[in-house]
Amino acid sequence: MQEDFLHYLWKHKKLLKVALQTTCGQSVQIIRVGQHNHNSGPDFFNSQIRIGEQLWAGTVEIHIKSSDWYLHSHETDSAYDNVILHVVWEHDVDVFRSDNTAIPTLELQHIVSKSLYGYYQNLFSKQSRWINCENDINTVDDFLKDNWLERLYFERLERKSKTIEALLSTSKNDWEAVLFKMLAKNFGLKVNGDAFFSMSNSFDFGVFRKQQASLLSLESLLFGQAQLLNEDKEDVYFKTLQQEYAFIKHKFQLSTQGIVKSSFFRLRPPNFPTIRLSQLANLYYKEKSLFSKIIKTNTLEEMYELFNIETSTYWQTHYNFDKESKSNRKVLTGSFIDLIVINTIIPLKFSYDKQSNASNNERLQDMVSKLKPEKNSIVKRFDSLKLKSKSVLESQAVIQLKTEYCDKNKCLQCAIGSALLNRNM
Repeated sequence: MQEDFLHYLWKHKKLLKVALQTTCGQSVQIIRVGQHNHNSGPDFFNSQIRIGEQLWAGTVEIHIKSSDWYLHSHETDSAYDNVILHVVWEHDVDVFRSDNTAIPTLELQHIVSKSLYGYYQNLFSKQSRWINCENDINTVDDFLKDNWLERLYFERLERKSKTIEALLSTSKNDWEAVLFKMLAKNFGLKVNGDAFFSMSNSFDFGVFRKQQASLLSLESLLFGQAQLLNEDKEDVYFKTLQQEYAFIKHKFQLSTQGIVKSSFFRLRPPNFPTIRLSQLANLYYKEKSLFSKIIKTNTLEEMYELFNIETSTYWQTHYNFDKESKSNRKVLTGSFIDLIVINTIIPLKFSYDKQSNASNNERLQDMVSKLKPEKNSIVKRFDSLKLKSKSVLESQAVIQLKTEYCDKNKCLQCAIGSALLNRNM
């Protein structure tokens, strides 16, 4: 038994259809369940309850056993003096406020239906399951699941917006700087994301802006700060980058201390840090005010055009310094641009609209609904459970569902879990 289950019963008004009485035999009528308190203090504020003939307004405290009141020392805490009803699963002792007045108690163990409690126990049993409801999730109404996934997608965007807000704070509210840092991280993908992000944080974005007139300068700055110019090589282009970086580093007093080193290990050549950093440099050489352009761009077609970039000329015949390869234009692929849109552009637009008090959720929703779903282990497993992702909106939503609800046993806060429990009321 978890207190969350009792909170669920109270919060979602699952007790309203039952004739309720206190342990002393007084009738209980719930007028208002109150506001759920997730911080310290009583569990529900601003509740209204009629006990006998008296209407009470105050707070409600919920425990597994009545004696938990004393276990948590509530009798000495004035914050609990305004408790008007003690809701418990099992009543094992009478409780009193700090002024010695008795608190009415509502016991639930004989009220809750056996089928509901049985399903609750089964849901949270210690069976070896990928998610608690994997045997029943495919039986939930599609309309409910679709609405819940849409809500989860925007919940995930809200979580990402917190990261963006933190970046804004450290970047002096410079949206262009925040965009650069997010793009750097996502150009590094899973393997080099942290390395590229630490590199992007190693210098003021103003330094980067001053190099945008020259692709050579941009590459020198990025390669140098990523510690890809530290060796001695005979390659002419390598030496040119080294010389340019030495000038920039001295001029702006740059440091590489604490920067995570980029890796080539187990990467396909198109994802080598050399290629991705050259493409990032070329993007900013091409677009001097990239953030403004992105904010004005509202369709996927426009996004694909904006990110239609490639490497500098040298990297068309190289993946590494000193090692020439077959000539090949190394452009950003459609699938790579999709990842940029999913992980950088949409969250950034969402956060910008939020700060601007603009509501363009429908436009963002339309954009993500046209993107193919990601392919990863979570999405594939939900597909097998018949919660199939048809677009990025659904694939991002099921990732949110798994990581923030299923993995944390928050079934009682999940619309799918609630729907399954409601069948057993």
